[in-house]
Amino acid sequence: MKRIFYNRLDVAGMAIYVGVSERGLAFVGSDGVDLSELENWSERMRVELMADVAKVRPYADGIEAYLTGVQRDFGLPVDISGTPFQEAVWQALLAIPYGETRTYSEIANLIGKPKAVRAVGTAVGANPVLMVVPCHRVIGKNGKITGYRGGIAMKERLLQLETIRA
Repeated sequence: MKRIFYNRLDVAGMAIYVGVSERGLAFVGSDGVDLSELENWSERMRVELMADVAKVRPYADGIEAYLTGVQRDFGLPVDISGTPFQEAVWQALLAIPYGETRTYSEIANLIGKPKAVRAVGTAVGANPVLMVVPCHRVIGKNGKITGYRGGIAMKERLLQLETIRA
């Protein structure tokens, strides 16, 4: 069984759980949500959780540097997997530059599935590594901030960090 090493990161007024495998970052949790979010994800993914501050530290440092405005990207290896559709959406999210946003429709068009806007929204919501795969940069067609696994307040905060006024 695959192991995920985890720790809670408290930085910039946020409290998030971070999970890593031997291959890379596997999970970034929602601000202020307890360990149950990570536990539920680990059950769905059929992985074993183990608390380990040392293994998580390099990834936590990268997330902290982003949240405190020291760096704009993460440069961290990521170990996530999903359906081919989800992975296509997540790759499209990685192409959104820091400080910019895209709509769900734009992402659907980018992956060659212009009629799959709702499915894109579902795939965005299934992103296991908030911030690192920047799903917070996806907004509604009308320019409004829409749903986010981490909550609207967290999404707004991340967009503000990147000085985006949505």
